[in-house]
Amino acid sequence: MALVITDANFEEVVLKSDKPVLVDFWAEWCGPCRMVGPVVEELASEYEGKAVIGKVDVDNNPEVSMKFGIRNIPALLFFKNGEIVDKQIGAVPKSVLAGKLEAQLG
Repeated sequence: MALVITDANFEEVVLKSDKPVLVDFWAEWCGPCRMVGPVVEELASEYEGKAVIGKVDVDNNPEVSMKFGIRNIPALLFFKNGEIVDKQIGAVPKSVLAGKLEAQLG
């Protein structure tokens, strides 16, 4: 299952991770976010132990959302060693997200 990432635990879970991290910025009211949500959950299962997969509810966590300039959701950011290395805005097929994740595992 995807981790719940908040303003409070973002640094610990994402920036200090020794594994690649995929963060899904989403909101309850966002239609495309509901399409991406199940895909993110599937990736969380498939990459368990290899990557950290989590979700940030932008309505409840404005600090992190503002810090990374999130204006459009769903926004999926890929982190490695505490740095953004890739991103995807909007709903895309699972294969696109898996490919971006694979690139960080290499």
